[in-house]
Amino acid sequence: MPFDSANFDRFLARLPKPEVHLHFEGALPWEVAHAADPQRYPSPPASWASDFRFRDFAHFEEELLGMAFPWFISPERYAEAGRALFASLHERENVRYVETSFASGVMEFLGLDGQAVARAIKASAPEGLHVRVFMGIHHNGYHAGTRDFLEESLTWPELDGIDLHGTETFPLESWTAGFWARARAAGKVTKAHAGEFDGPDFVRRVIHELGVTRIQHGVRASEDPALLAEMAGNGVACDVCPISNVKLGVVPSIAEHPIRQMVEAGVPCTINTDDPISFGNRLGDEYRALHLEQGWTLRELAELAKNGFSRALLPDVEKNRLLAEVEAVVKEFTCE
Repeated sequence: MPFDSANFDRFLARLPKPEVHLHFEGALPWEVAHAADPQRYPSPPASWASDFRFRDFAHFEEELLGMAFPWFISPERYAEAGRALFASLHERENVRYVETSFASGVMEFLGLDGQAVARAIKASAPEGLHVRVFMGIHHNGYHAGTRDFLEESLTWPELDGIDLHGTETFPLESWTAGFWARARAAGKVTKAHAGEFDGPDFVRRVIHELGVTRIQHGVRASEDPALLAEMAGNGVACDVCPISNVKLGVVPSIAEHPIRQMVEAGVPCTINTDDPISFGNRLGDEYRALHLEQGWTLRELAELAKNGFSRALLPDVEKNRLLAEVEAVVKEFTCE
């Protein structure tokens, strides 16, 4: 059957969506930055081009930080970016639930009040959009200069969880497992970036040593069928970012992306945008890419959305309402 662009666009517009792998600094709306400082942000990055590929992770980080550091200089700047970002997600993409992480390293290097930043992000959400805030900590981000700040963060009511960020090939330092355990004891949700640039062994390590059941990316777990089976059996979910994976050279193309293999192995997956200021992607682009280049049906795409809502940090009554709304949209567009 030929691709019905108008019908698919209507489906996307009606489908309630979660966005659960979103780096806040990496989601700076370019239009906001350009309007405030057109000399520093004169035009969208070259990396928005569909055929652009970063040389490596260091190239990506250099570009991203070059855009983020000049902007995120205060909690007020986080709030300004958040109002534009969340309004766009909610109004243009029908996103109902967001999990976003801000970087502890930015707090450290710019001397910002992390609790005030978490509060500003959460307060910038419009009515009807649930936002949960995580703090991302690099592999070497816990040291004498940050210890007190990070330990105190586990008491912040504005902070919903923590996430392991940064270059995966850096050592997993001895402080990490204890801190992740203390975070869970304090009622925080724990995640880890793994299975992007490092292989399946690192995915296995963060599951076993850090006790996480939410993996950010995780796509290289597909190289190890036994690991996929373990993840499926233990309900370990992967929050996948297909366009990011292509532009960073993790996979050669959307067509060759292993997300279908992961889902067919029983691993619950979601799709997300990661760092849209660097990739020029919207959440709908991720759904459209899987539909066009891997043949995902409307039902299959809806199941990805349901995976995000099923694991959302929401009361059961709200989760069930969102899941029922997704199901209603599927039936409307597929005549099931």
